[in-house]
Amino acid sequence: MRNHAISPISRLLIGCTALASITISSLTQADTLDKIKENSSVRIGYANETPFAYTALDGSVTGESPEIVEKIFQRMGIETIKPVLTEWGSLIPGLRASRFDLIAAGMYITPERCKQVLFTDPHYQLPDTLLVKTGNPKNLRSYADIANDPEAKLAIMSGTVNLAYAREAGIKDSQIVQVPDTTSQLQAVRTGRADAAIGTQLTMKGLAEKAGDQVEATTDFKDDPAHTGYGALAFRPADKALRDAVNAELKKWLGSDEHLQTVEPFGFDRSNITDKTAEELCSA
Repeated sequence: MRNHAISPISRLLIGCTALASITISSLTQADTLDKIKENSSVRIGYANETPFAYTALDGSVTGESPEIVEKIFQRMGIETIKPVLTEWGSLIPGLRASRFDLIAAGMYITPERCKQVLFTDPHYQLPDTLLVKTGNPKNLRSYADIANDPEAKLAIMSGTVNLAYAREAGIKDSQIVQVPDTTSQLQAVRTGRADAAIGTQLTMKGLAEKAGDQVEATTDFKDDPAHTGYGALAFRPADKALRDAVNAELKKWLGSDEHLQTVEPFGFDRSNITDKTAEELCSA
């Protein structure tokens, strides 16, 4: 391709356009944060997944992420948290469509998601495990065990990183049962539609407790350490000012006595705290 000389007038127009774009971008980033402060109200998107974010029996929204959001925004002077329930697979599209201001659902930071949203630094780290029928009749203790048994079926919540992990391990799509939420994962295992379900250690333990003696969470799941999940709050790419403000408060608060007391009812403790950053996890 030929190089074309740019006239002084063209340079001026290009410069003005670039300056206008930077100004508009800066205003957009500040808009959501200013609006939240002005209204003293913020909307959070969540999906029903215990213990990360869920609707309690009394209709209130709780879980590790919503409770953290409430504490952090209180520190920022914001009084009202408005929850918006959606399916897991619709969280990022809903955020980008401005149905809510941030995702508070224990979402893992992954390089692929980092192309669509801005994450805070993670507020927890957590491994996965399997939910199986009591006694683990098929002796499933890893993705490889499932891949090596063509008849075995694995229930995976749509939109989670586990789908990619399963395929990478050689599990065929015909063995994968995709479901919208964790309740459906539990039902799939209980009814025999799936031989196992995969999810975070805390989630699978919670489902097992809920189901009584019908199912159990494996205690010796063998997984790649690189699959350890790092959960964080997520924001629209245009809302860097909002993300940065929240991230600054999180850094001061995580690891404090108040933080540990806030997350303890959901099974989290000091061992779940990590010094990983969103930047390094996004570039992994």
